[in-house]
Amino acid sequence: MTIFKEKVEEEYLTTAEAKELLSDVEQERALDEDREMRYELARAIEHVNRFATLDAEESRELVSDLLELEKVDEPTAHKIADILPKDRDELRAVYAQERYTLSGDELDDILNVVAKYD
Repeated sequence: MTIFKEKVEEEYLTTAEAKELLSDVEQERALDEDREMRYELARAIEHVNRFATLDAEESRELVSDLLELEKVDEPTAHKIADILPKDRDELRAVYAQERYTLSGDELDDILNVVAKYD
């Protein structure tokens, strides 16, 4: 007998959005003195606090602007919003596993959108 886990729902989040959600959880746990924070949760909170550079609203706007471009899909837009690449080489690293490469103009278009939020 094989047990399969069904994926009920999937939603992409930027690090800034995760930070917003985890801060709510952290505040809930802080109010309840009897509940300890699990190690994994504490590490996740530490991670998002360290690496989230934009606030959640800005990151949503950035993802929305990136999705308007032709060669940017949703997972890639979220990855770009988390990394905020500064040059073509950093952006090429995001696209390294794709089956296509972007032209210099396409890379510049993406970098121009990212530069508005950085």
